[in-house]
Amino acid sequence: MTTPVCPTASYPSFSSYVRTRGTVLMRTARSLTANPCDAEDLLQTALAKTYVAWDRIEDHRALDGYVRRALMNTRTSQWRKRKVDEFACDELPEPETFPAADPAEAQALRDAMWRAVTRLPDRQRAMVVLRYYEDLSEAQTAELLGVSVGTVKSAVSRALGKLREDPELRPAC
Repeated sequence: MTTPVCPTASYPSFSSYVRTRGTVLMRTARSLTANPCDAEDLLQTALAKTYVAWDRIEDHRALDGYVRRALMNTRTSQWRKRKVDEFACDELPEPETFPAADPAEAQALRDAMWRAVTRLPDRQRAMVVLRYYEDLSEAQTAELLGVSVGTVKSAVSRALGKLREDPELRPAC
């Protein structure tokens, strides 16, 4: 009878990479989906793909880019496979009421901004997250998503327009 081999025993550098970069990668995954559990699943899938390709990755200095690409490809596949379970209705439900603003106005603004970002369509949200939360250039974002720079510019422009119009982000008079 053989004992199962721990997969990370084959690649101690993979284990080390996940330990050191896991938090940053989870933040990226969390930025791509509104649900924390989905973000964990997304990251695990991307890391599994990275593990399988570990031998073939020549430049281990570019691992973050490889994993980000795996995250985006996996998330894009999920968008394409997703079944529509939301339906338009004649009436919108009452908006959620949020507790009164606490003294940390900056944190309240960040929370409101994140909620507004999560209401964007998936592609626009991904582009905004990569451009402004991950601080990638338009060219890097376009390359990562497999679209043209013009597509990134126009989608980000539309997303910013939606954010400007978001009633939760308008200053109180």
